[in-house]
Amino acid sequence: MTEQPTERPTEQHPEPDQHPATGLDDVVHQRVRLGILTVTHQARRVEFGFLRTTLDLTAGNLGQHLTVLEKAALIEVEKGYEGRRPRTWITLTPAGAQALQREIAHLKRLIHQHEQVPS
Repeated sequence: MTEQPTERPTEQHPEPDQHPATGLDDVVHQRVRLGILTVTHQARRVEFGFLRTTLDLTAGNLGQHLTVLEKAALIEVEKGYEGRRPRTWITLTPAGAQALQREIAHLKRLIHQHEQVPS
């Protein structure tokens, strides 16, 4: 009995542990949190109400997602006042910017891999 050659991984058929989907970060990849990170990255500093409106969320839902991102050290939350009105501002940390960049790179690889498969 002859030994069959094993298929070597290629760009189109990577090892299962190297599939782009395995690199997606569960904290970052969740739809709302990915939205928070991308909007915050674009704006550099964003106000809570703007995020709530832009992402079409309730204040409670947004607050829960911000807590997850803050505990992961991906954002910083600053509370203060603008005039007499209380405000909450969100900024991306360097770790948050890196996490977002990694997530986008994995998504691009996933899309590229998908586009390489014939229809």
